[in-house]
Amino acid sequence: MLGKVRLSRKALRRAYQGLVLLSVLALAPMTWAWLGSSGHRVTAGGAGWLGRVPPAQAALVLGAGLYGTQPTAMLAGRLDIAAGLYHAGKVRALLLSGDNSREDYDEPTAMRDYLRGKGVPDAVMVLDYAGFDTWDSCVRAREVFGATQVTVVTQEFHLPRAVTLCRTAGLATFGVGDDSSRRLPSTTYVYAARELFAAAKAFADSVILRSDPVYPGPREVSLTRVLGQPAA
Repeated sequence: MLGKVRLSRKALRRAYQGLVLLSVLALAPMTWAWLGSSGHRVTAGGAGWLGRVPPAQAALVLGAGLYGTQPTAMLAGRLDIAAGLYHAGKVRALLLSGDNSREDYDEPTAMRDYLRGKGVPDAVMVLDYAGFDTWDSCVRAREVFGATQVTVVTQEFHLPRAVTLCRTAGLATFGVGDDSSRRLPSTTYVYAARELFAAAKAFADSVILRSDPVYPGPREVSLTRVLGQPAA
């Protein structure tokens, strides 16, 4: 009987150790994202936040869904920040990266049309129709559009992963996040909870597999042309 009790305790101890190990492994990608972006991100809206954003070639604005042909509230928050960065002279171009995998779903065009209403000229907007996920957007910004320095714009909960992925892709990156929890608390908490799994995929794509984007080319010169124009 004593042997059985000892065996049971040993099994429980091993099970506990296994759970601890699994927890550490599960949290490791999140830790990687937070550490990799530390000192390279700020939340929009706080006191003096704009002054903490360094100048960059372009704002890389990541898609966040559409309602019909209009940006979702999440995406509109990103676009408002991007427009503010442009008008403040923090960026010279806006690289709008989103999903256009179907003829009836075109994030980049909807993003451009929204920004027109914010006074951003067409001449400084570059559209990436194959930004199917964050890693693809970061890699394509460098390898397809020739960017070397970006300010990535997204929601606050997504910011550590986005900044770290872009930096892993070889871009000098700072990030600005929209605190969507003020306007969209329920949606924000749902997406924030998904970050645990998204960070694991991001770590695998960028560090372990070094995955190519779905569409790795051909090379675009549109961003280079915008940056080659005299500053306004």
